[in-house]
Amino acid sequence: MRRKDREVTDINEIKDILSKAEVLRLALNNGEYPYILPVNFGFKADGEKITLFFHGSNKGTKHDIIKNDAHAAFEVDCGHMLIKPSGDISCTASYTYESVIGHGVVKKASDEEKGPLLSALLHHYGLPASNLSPEHLKNTTVYKIEVKSCTAKRRKA
Repeated sequence: MRRKDREVTDINEIKDILSKAEVLRLALNNGEYPYILPVNFGFKADGEKITLFFHGSNKGTKHDIIKNDAHAAFEVDCGHMLIKPSGDISCTASYTYESVIGHGVVKKASDEEKGPLLSALLHHYGLPASNLSPEHLKNTTVYKIEVKSCTAKRRKA
């Protein structure tokens, strides 16, 4: 990381950034070009180990790409605020932000994991996890990203 002064290394601060982020951008290997898409997500941390999770249909582009190559990269960010330029020098404008960027391997969650992971995903957005019907669970795939490496940054005002 070039800007070591902005690096966030404390796992609790990284978890805090993840808890505030609303969208995870998922990048998948799709042949000649990457395939990137925004997804709702949740996460869990066991010590220093982070697992991200998201859901989708049992079929479709995302499902097919993951089936073909499970390697993925991700990015989340939050805390955006414009820092106005100093005087009339426009190029001094900037933004505050917090971000986590990393990569890992995507795996399908087991049928037993689906309910608890979807409940945690809903909790991430402040929603109750009631009425997760067996029919909805049957038609939903829950994916986990076992994070192999990540970096986090923070730009303050």
